[in-house]
Amino acid sequence: MIEHTKEAIGLLHQLIAVPSFSREEEETAEVIESFFRERHIPTHRKGNNIWAYSQHRDEGKPYVLLNSHHDTVRPAQGWQRDPFTPAIEGEALYGLGSNDAGGPLVSLIATFLHFYKREGLPFNLVMAATAEEEISGPNGIASILEELPEIAVGIIGEPTQMQLAIAERGLMVIDAVARGKSGHAARDEGVNAIYLALQDIQWIKDYRFEKISPTLGPVKATVTQIEAGSQHNVVPDACRYVIDVRTQECYTNREVFDILQEHTLAELTARSFRLNPSGISSDHPLVQAGIALGMKTYGSPTLSDQALCAFPTVKIGPGDSARSHTADEFIRLSEVETGIKMYIQLMSAFARRGTDEMVIGY
Repeated sequence: MIEHTKEAIGLLHQLIAVPSFSREEEETAEVIESFFRERHIPTHRKGNNIWAYSQHRDEGKPYVLLNSHHDTVRPAQGWQRDPFTPAIEGEALYGLGSNDAGGPLVSLIATFLHFYKREGLPFNLVMAATAEEEISGPNGIASILEELPEIAVGIIGEPTQMQLAIAERGLMVIDAVARGKSGHAARDEGVNAIYLALQDIQWIKDYRFEKISPTLGPVKATVTQIEAGSQHNVVPDACRYVIDVRTQECYTNREVFDILQEHTLAELTARSFRLNPSGISSDHPLVQAGIALGMKTYGSPTLSDQALCAFPTVKIGPGDSARSHTADEFIRLSEVETGIKMYIQLMSAFARRGTDEMVIGY
C-alpha cells in the first residue's frame, strides 16, 4: 500500500461520519485539525478552513497550493444506505462526500504528508482543506486567499479520474427585466413586455460568441426562467427572465455581460461576476509534468474553487464526477490509493522540472 494510504482512508471514514453541509462544516474542520495535530503539524484556521505549510518553508521559493473541500451537498433522494455511515462493500467505500470531494481531499493530504519533511524542493507546499465549495460561498477558499502568501500555482482536488482539467467554465446568472407599457388587451393598448423579452430570447438563442476556447468550446447562454403578467386581459408592462451563462477563458464574465446588454432590450443585472472561467497554459511545467506521466488534459464543464483563484490552477483527483451529488455516492479504495500515487508522481515530476516558468498563466 502506498505510504499514508491507510491514514487517508481512515480520515475519509471519519469525515463521512460527520455531517458537513455547506456553512455547517465545524465538526469536519475539527476532525482535520485533530488529524494534523496528532502528527505534530502546525495548522492555521479561519472559520471552517484549515491550512498548513510544509516543514522546511523557504520564503525565497514559490508556493504551490494543494486544495480540496470538506463540505458536502445534502443527501439526494434515493439513498439505500445511511449517507453518514461509511460502509465498505467489495472495493467501494460508500458515504456522502466520499467521492466529492472526500477522496481527493484525503489523497492530497496524504501527498502533503509525503512531502512534509522533504528538504530541497524547489517550492513550498500549502495544504488547504476549505469550506463552502458547494455553494461558492464567501467563507470558503475566498476568505483565506488574503491570509496566504502569493500562490504560484494550485492543484484543486476534485473527482476527475486523475485526468488534468486545465480549463473550467465560469458561471454567471443574469436577471433580466424587459419593460413595456400596460394596457387593455381588448383594445390593443400598451407595449407588451413579453414580446420585447421574446426578441431578446430569440437573439440569445441564435447568437454565437466569436471567441471559441480550444478546450471548452463556445460561451453558452441559456434562458432558463421567465415570468410575466397578472391577468388575462392586461398587457404586461414587465417581463422577467433569467439567463444562465457558462463562460470560458477567452472572456471574463464582465465582457460577456456587456455583450449581452448591448444586444438586448431588457435591463440586465448580474447576480455576481466572481465565478469567472479559469485555466492554465498547456505549456505550464505542472501540466507538462502530468502529460509526461500519461495524464490527459481537458476542459471541465463543472464549477469548483478554481473559479475563485486568481492564479493558475489545475483540477485533478481520484473519483468520478458523474457520481457527485448522487444517491449511494461512493469511491473505490483503489482510486484513493492510485490518486495518492499519481499526485506524488505529479509533484515529483514537477519538482524535477524546476520553477523558472511556474507562473505562466492562461
